[in-house]
Amino acid sequence: MARILYDLCGADQRLRFSPFCWRTHMALKHKGLDYEARPWLFTDKDEIAFSVEGDGSKATVPVLVDDDDRVVTDSFEILRYLDHAYPGMTLLAHDQAESRARFIKYWSETQVAPAIFRAIILDIFHNLDERDQPYFRETREKRFGTTLEEFRNVDQGLEMLDRALTPLRSHLQDLPFLDGQTAGGADYIAFGIFMTAHVMRAEPLLAEDDVVMQWQNRLLDEFQGFARNATTVRDLASN
Repeated sequence: MARILYDLCGADQRLRFSPFCWRTHMALKHKGLDYEARPWLFTDKDEIAFSVEGDGSKATVPVLVDDDDRVVTDSFEILRYLDHAYPGMTLLAHDQAESRARFIKYWSETQVAPAIFRAIILDIFHNLDERDQPYFRETREKRFGTTLEEFRNVDQGLEMLDRALTPLRSHLQDLPFLDGQTAGGADYIAFGIFMTAHVMRAEPLLAEDDVVMQWQNRLLDEFQGFARNATTVRDLASN
């Protein structure tokens, strides 16, 4: 059986924007593994119901089905699994690297992602499949305690992002990647949310001379420009 990654998509199935799926894409590329990235909608719960217990209502992506039919969920657990199943070209390398990557995961999800989502939430919504829009609105408005329109505040989001990126900027003054001289698991974990903005927002979040933007560009160019070649809303607008 071919290796399959269930991958969140927009109204145009070429728009792949999940930060967690992007972590997994980069990890699979790092390992040099072939796979099919199968498009998935928020409302396609039945399609991945096999990945969770119960009725499948809590199923979400990424879901990796390896070529031996093993099913792995959660982007961080997928990285750990890939290192165990395919020891070459390690992502987390050792216990200390895994601990560092876990810290980056928490920092990215609690500090960086909320700032970016505040700036791009409507960009995401307007590029969703019409079947997903009611689901997205209902679940996110319940989570945020307000409407998507009221939650969106680009200036506030960018201010929050600027503060959240201070430690990353300091680190990148000395090293090209979070994992040192070459990209690794910590980089891919942090990079995922930046790919959401790269795919779904018409304008860049950061200035070209920002060291974080330069780090992002280096990751876009990894694996023969794999992430840079991803379809974006800018590509769709120009067609």
